[in-house]
Amino acid sequence: MVTTKLTNLQLELIQTFSYALPDEQMAEIRQLLAQYFLDKADAEMDRLWQENAWDENTVNEWAKGHDRTPYKPQG
Repeated sequence: MVTTKLTNLQLELIQTFSYALPDEQMAEIRQLLAQYFLDKADAEMDRLWQENAWDENTVNEWAKGHDRTPYKPQG
């Protein structure tokens, strides 16, 4: 049997919302959480672009790249 410990976020949400919510409020909360994590990801990407001096040319080079790991023939 595998047991998984709840994260601090899961525990906080369980304690905060220990009562039933209407579906409309659940949808609003999901949207708030999605927006929060989107904002975090967006801020991190902004930081990486600044830190690495990436620009449109960088993205174009990525689009042309073939960075997959080459596979060795088996035999």
